[in-house]
Amino acid sequence: MNSVRARGERIAAWLERSDVDVVAIQETKCKAEQFPEQVFTDLGYEVAHHGLSQWNGVAVASRVGLADVQVGFPEQPGFGDPVAPEARAIGATCGGVRVWSLYIPNGRAIDDPHYTYKLRWLDRLRAAGAEWLARDPAAQIALCGDFNVAPQDADVWDMDVFEGSTHVTAPERDAFQAVVDAGFADVVRPYTPGPGVYTYWDYKGLAFPKRKGMRIDFVLASPALARRAAGASVDREERKGKGASDHAPVFVEFASG
Repeated sequence: MNSVRARGERIAAWLERSDVDVVAIQETKCKAEQFPEQVFTDLGYEVAHHGLSQWNGVAVASRVGLADVQVGFPEQPGFGDPVAPEARAIGATCGGVRVWSLYIPNGRAIDDPHYTYKLRWLDRLRAAGAEWLARDPAAQIALCGDFNVAPQDADVWDMDVFEGSTHVTAPERDAFQAVVDAGFADVVRPYTPGPGVYTYWDYKGLAFPKRKGMRIDFVLASPALARRAAGASVDREERKGKGASDHAPVFVEFASG
């Protein structure tokens, strides 16, 4: 999303146009009292938001119910001095599905402490996901958000440009795959095969018109939920125009359970 306060009108227009039941939002970049809740409630959505500062921030909005809101997952790693969990995860049960809005750390650079933090964060997400499925193999869970990992070479416009940088390294890709191997399937890629299908384009250097993008936003579904996947798409059109986010919305349609 990249700053929810600056995009209230666009969000409202998109919600009306897209007619979605549940939305997972990342990078709200605001505190709780600054979140534009009325944008959602005016359109019939309940919303849960977790934000601590002008950085990070996650939310779930739903018009099919919003229950059992949980900020952070068990043993979610923290960062900073002093070390503390950041506003990067919020979960809620919406229409019988446990929806997690996740903003995985960027990593910054391979030699940066943030990179190690990113790998720890993904590993703990894997462990938490595995624990949820061990307790209830039939659980309907969706891990949604900006994973800041491009799992395949085709998920970036030019691998040579990314040599020696984050998002494409083997440890990051292995950490992403470990979440998948824990039981969470990418339910978007089968309906949006690449190459050239991206979800993010930098604001710099005319990246969007030059098609210099990355696929780093995903919906990973538990086995019971993945079986209900009936379609998926990336709303590339929403990346266009004044005030657009640098990420495009990712849609998944699930059949009734």
